[in-house]
Amino acid sequence: MLDNNTRYLQIAFNYDTALVLRLLPKLPRSERILIEAGTPFIKREGLAGVRAIRQFWKGHVVADLKTVDGAQAEVDMVRGAGASAATVLGSSPTEALDLFVACCSELQVDSMIDMLGVHDPLQVLMKLKKPPDVVVLHLGRDEESTRGKMIQYRHVNRVRSKFSSLISAAGGVGLKEARSAIFNGANIVVVNLVRPEDPWGGIRTDSDVAGMARQFLATIE
Repeated sequence: MLDNNTRYLQIAFNYDTALVLRLLPKLPRSERILIEAGTPFIKREGLAGVRAIRQFWKGHVVADLKTVDGAQAEVDMVRGAGASAATVLGSSPTEALDLFVACCSELQVDSMIDMLGVHDPLQVLMKLKKPPDVVVLHLGRDEESTRGKMIQYRHVNRVRSKFSSLISAAGGVGLKEARSAIFNGANIVVVNLVRPEDPWGGIRTDSDVAGMARQFLATIE
């Protein structure tokens, strides 16, 4: 399970298994690195993709399901495929959020509530029977190019005033944004692997990915 006193780098694979096979074995082995099976990756590759990541990574594996309904079945599926953490959308019904957190706890999977598009994360959390292990403050991929939009760190202290959940920062994160995330109280920084032709922020797949991962780890130390 994740430790509140550790700062983690979460590296997201959003393309295909071929990229996982090419890049994942090159990454430094570190307990501070979480490997994410991103939502597009899971939609493209299914549970076989999660299993492929688990085959090459013995540490934390995050299945970015963004569950909306059917929480128990989805947590069961990814846990069986080797995931040690999973995500649910904070805009889901309270019943789905409660069931998701409960199922994750039962199966010893870290529960992550992704607050993408949620105006007030604290209001969502206050309705739950039990808080998640991680609250994800997320600037969506389609929002990255919107001028003035940024990860809403103002929610960090509000959440921390009531709950001991870890805080994850996601969306267009480069080295500068990673420093800002840690400065603003995040425990986890999510960085996407991005192809050179794509406009989103992250680690380019044609770069020294292992070297960049080490830079991120040093930056968020």
